[in-house]
Amino acid sequence: MGKFKNIFLIGLISSIPTLLLWLPFFLRLSSFWTISLPKDGMATIVANYDGPLYIVVAKSFYDPDTIDNFNFNLPVKYFAAHFPLYPFLIRLFSFIGYPYAMLLVTVVSSVVAVFAFSKFISDFVDKKEVVWLTLIFSIFPARWLIVRSVGSPESLFLALIILSVYFFKKDKILISGLFGGLAALTKSPGILLFPALVGAYFIPLVRATLSIKGNSQPKNYGKIFYLFLIPLATLLVFYLYKIRLGDFLAYFHSGDNIHLFFPPFQIFNSHLPWVGTFWLEEVIFVYLIGAVGVFKLVKKDPISAWFVAILFLSTLFIAHRDIVRYSLPIIPFLLAAYSQYLTRKEFKFAFALIIIPIYLFSLTFISSNIMPISDWGPLL
Repeated sequence: MGKFKNIFLIGLISSIPTLLLWLPFFLRLSSFWTISLPKDGMATIVANYDGPLYIVVAKSFYDPDTIDNFNFNLPVKYFAAHFPLYPFLIRLFSFIGYPYAMLLVTVVSSVVAVFAFSKFISDFVDKKEVVWLTLIFSIFPARWLIVRSVGSPESLFLALIILSVYFFKKDKILISGLFGGLAALTKSPGILLFPALVGAYFIPLVRATLSIKGNSQPKNYGKIFYLFLIPLATLLVFYLYKIRLGDFLAYFHSGDNIHLFFPPFQIFNSHLPWVGTFWLEEVIFVYLIGAVGVFKLVKKDPISAWFVAILFLSTLFIAHRDIVRYSLPIIPFLLAAYSQYLTRKEFKFAFALIIIPIYLFSLTFISSNIMPISDWGPLL
């Protein structure tokens, strides 16, 4: 009974912020708090980037002839940037309609992600603070609240990432590898779990070999092969592209979808197409919070530190204005890194204040981040 109550509470913590965010659109309000809102109702939610593109993949499953039926004027290989697990789940529930199936998969995945986080964070804080940290994770940062309230694979991706790391820490390597493989089927950065978990797995052996004081050596190093499910999943995606699109490397030929540039910090080049502005000072704070979090995790949770460090370093080479979205997979682990500060009374009062700007920013973003869709027919 206690577990049921806990799951029900987590469901409320995850769902209520999304429902409140949907409410002004559902009611077709013309404005809220002086913010002008579109009058298209829930179509505004469905039309947010990149939801309609995932519906295209769900309906076509990368079949070029079917993709041509949609009027997005995008090359067929562009859709190779949209990995298959999320659209597959949309297709699985498409009997309720593709737009509704997309939102259902997003909301359910969000509940799973929030529940997984509650299990993960319980290793870092007192039991009485688990609900508080889970509440923070349900709405912060605002970019996370946004992507888990529209058509987006991020909620599914974060759920799988957290579960993979969580079970790895419990020495359930097969389950960790399975969730890691599913993460790699969801978004391309899922492959980063492989070097992170392999590195964390072999650290005890290296320490023992060098006679460095540390954790005891794992008993069975053969379990490391379970982690190869992660790169295997990525190879399966590429093989699917070979069959459907005729190009094993279609992901790398998908056009302007890969935003990695050398040298690092190219995000401050305002002339790049996905940057387009010099108003970027807050990016420095994103980097600072991430870097400090990595160092704190090295002492607090070395296993999580491996993944956070690798993904954080990769974000330094990303030149895209939406850097927070690319950083979302490390947010659960950064909350663990800073948990001793997040549970203080001062922070709780401060966080209560920023709930309002989180909500207003989310409304503004969703109202503006809309794909132009002239004909909804093929998407229904």
